[in-house]
Amino acid sequence: MQQKKQQNRVFVVGCGMTKFIKPGKPGNPDYPLMCKQAVSRALRDANLTFDSIEAAAVGFVYGDSTSGNRAIYESGLQGIPIYNVNNNCATGSTAIHMAHQMIAGGLKDCVLAAGFEKMEKGSLGQKFNDRTSPLDMIITQQSQLGDSYDPKLPFAPVIFGNAGIEHMKKYGTKEEHFHKIGYKNHLHSVNNPYSQFKDKYTLEQISKAPKVYGPLTKLCCCPTSDGAGAAIIVSEEFMKKHKLEDQAVEIKGISLTTDSQKTFNSKSLMNLAGFEMAQRAAKEAYQQAGITANDVGVVELHDCFAANELVTYEAIGLCPEGKAAEFIDSGNNTYGGKYVVNPSGGLISKGHPLGATGLAQLCELSWQLRGMAQKRQVPNLKYAFQHNLGLGGACVCVVYSKYNQNKGWSRPDQTSDPEILEKMEEQENLENKNKPQPRL
Repeated sequence: MQQKKQQNRVFVVGCGMTKFIKPGKPGNPDYPLMCKQAVSRALRDANLTFDSIEAAAVGFVYGDSTSGNRAIYESGLQGIPIYNVNNNCATGSTAIHMAHQMIAGGLKDCVLAAGFEKMEKGSLGQKFNDRTSPLDMIITQQSQLGDSYDPKLPFAPVIFGNAGIEHMKKYGTKEEHFHKIGYKNHLHSVNNPYSQFKDKYTLEQISKAPKVYGPLTKLCCCPTSDGAGAAIIVSEEFMKKHKLEDQAVEIKGISLTTDSQKTFNSKSLMNLAGFEMAQRAAKEAYQQAGITANDVGVVELHDCFAANELVTYEAIGLCPEGKAAEFIDSGNNTYGGKYVVNPSGGLISKGHPLGATGLAQLCELSWQLRGMAQKRQVPNLKYAFQHNLGLGGACVCVVYSKYNQNKGWSRPDQTSDPEILEKMEEQENLENKNKPQPRL
C-alpha cells in the first residue's frame, strides 16, 4: 500500500445548529433561513465573519440542484466555491469530510461545512420511480435473505429491522435490548434544548408502543425533521492567527467508506445495513488518531433505528462482536458507564433532518469536549467519536480531541443554549437594521 502523504492538522473552531422540529407545520422556516441561523451561530462561536470563509461544502438530500448555494447566499454573497453534497443520511458528515480534505491538503485555510433538510411527513421513500434506485442491490438482497420481506413496507425500518433480527438469531439478543436503547436515547434528550422530542418514557411505554417492524417499536425509530447545522473548519495556522486555541477541537482521524463486495456477497443482513462499512471507517479513523475505542469517552452514533445503534456498538469497537446485549445490560452506553452514547438523544429523539444530522453530531461532540454541554456534560473527556451512516452507501467516522486540554471556552458570549443565541441574534438583526445603508 502506498504511504499516505503528510497532511496538515485540521480544527473545528466554531459550530452551530437550529432546533430540530417536526416537518410540515405552518410557520416552519424555509431552508435558507434555517441554514443562515446555523451558520450565524457557528460564526459567532468562532468570533469570525463570513468574509473569512474561503469555500463551503453544503449538504442536503431532498432539494433541487444548487439548493446549497441558495442556502449560503442567505449568509453572504462572496463568490466562493460552494459544493453541493448528497450522500443520503451521511450527507452532513460527508460535508465535514470534504471540508477536512480541503484544509488537510493545504488548499484552503477556512472552510464552512453546513447541512440542512426541509422534509416531508411520514416515512422516507424513493422520489424517482422511472429509473434505477440507488438501493436496488440492497433491496434485492433483502428480498432473498429476509424472512418476511414486504416491498410495500417503508424500506428503512425493514433494512435495519432485519439487521436486528439477524443479531437476535445469531447471538440471542432479545427485543428488550432494542427497547432499552430507545429508552436511553429518549431519556438523554430530555436535557437537550435542540431536541425535537423531550418526553421521558418508561421502558414499558417504549416496549408497548406500536410495532413498526421486527423488534422495533415506534419509539425505537427516528422521526423526520426540519433543521440545519454548521461548522467552521480551519488550518492550524488560521486557528493560531485568530487566537482560537482555547476552543479548537482537532479532527484527529476521519474516514469515509462506501459499500464493498462484502456488503452484497456475505449473505448478511447486518452488512446490508452498513455493519462492515462502519467497521472499516472506524478502524481507519482510530488508526489515524493513534487511539483505540477504549480511549473514547463520548459517542454520537447513527441510531436511525435502535437496531442500528445496537449492531454499531460492535462495528465501531465499543464491545466485542456478539456482546451488544451484555454491553447494554451493563449500562456501559450511558452516564456512569464506560461510554456515553448519544448524549444528545440521538436521531431517535433529537430528530433526523438528513443533511443536518452529521453537523448536529459534530456540534454535540464539540460542546462536550469544550465543557459546554450543560446538563448533558460527560466528565473527564479526551476523545470523542462520531459515526454517521447513509444507505446506498456511505459511512463517516471521526475522532475528535480538544486542542488545549486544560481550557474551557474563553469568551463570555460563547454558549450552546439556543434561547440565549436567539436573543443575541435578534439584537444583532436589530442593530443591522438600524445601521445607515451605503448608497449604491
